[in-house]
Amino acid sequence: MATFTPAEIGHTDAYKLMTGLVIPRPIGWIGTIDDQDRPNLAPYSFFQCVATNPPVVLFSAGISDGHEKDSLVNTRATGEFTCNLVDMATVEAMNQSAAELDRGESEFDFAGLTPLASESIAAPRVQEAKASFECRVQQIVELGNAPVTHAVVFGEVIRIHVDDSVLDGTRVDFAELDAVGRLAGNYYATTRDLFDITRPG
Repeated sequence: MATFTPAEIGHTDAYKLMTGLVIPRPIGWIGTIDDQDRPNLAPYSFFQCVATNPPVVLFSAGISDGHEKDSLVNTRATGEFTCNLVDMATVEAMNQSAAELDRGESEFDFAGLTPLASESIAAPRVQEAKASFECRVQQIVELGNAPVTHAVVFGEVIRIHVDDSVLDGTRVDFAELDAVGRLAGNYYATTRDLFDITRPG
């Protein structure tokens, strides 16, 4: 078995190992709004739910040479964001929304998506997404060493929007949700190949 020490192999190779091993990763499609009320949208595979009472999700935004992504800049300024889930029907648009556009240029327009007004916050949702969370920032934690650091944004989920097609009461139909996860490089995984295991006790 090979063994690696991240401090010795360097950031790039450590990143490749981590993103190749921690799979599949759910994708948080983060919607924000800037100080001129312009919408922004970007996907983050460093995303997860981390608490349930109250519900809290996080996304981690990389900072290279001190340059912060628009999602992070906007989230710091407004204290809110939406998290939209990616499925097979929206995966191509999600990929388009990852393009490096000029600040203020709309990823919604670029990817052919529709911004949808949230109910409790100003940040937009993705109308085409089957599920979305409206979130208020709880805290932002800075991690890592320059030149590449990360800001981990924790957001309390204050509203959950789910398309009727994927719901059975409050339970989610995984097949209808048809969610997509990130692997490494340009590879993704579906949630179509399912099995169940009964827990002991």
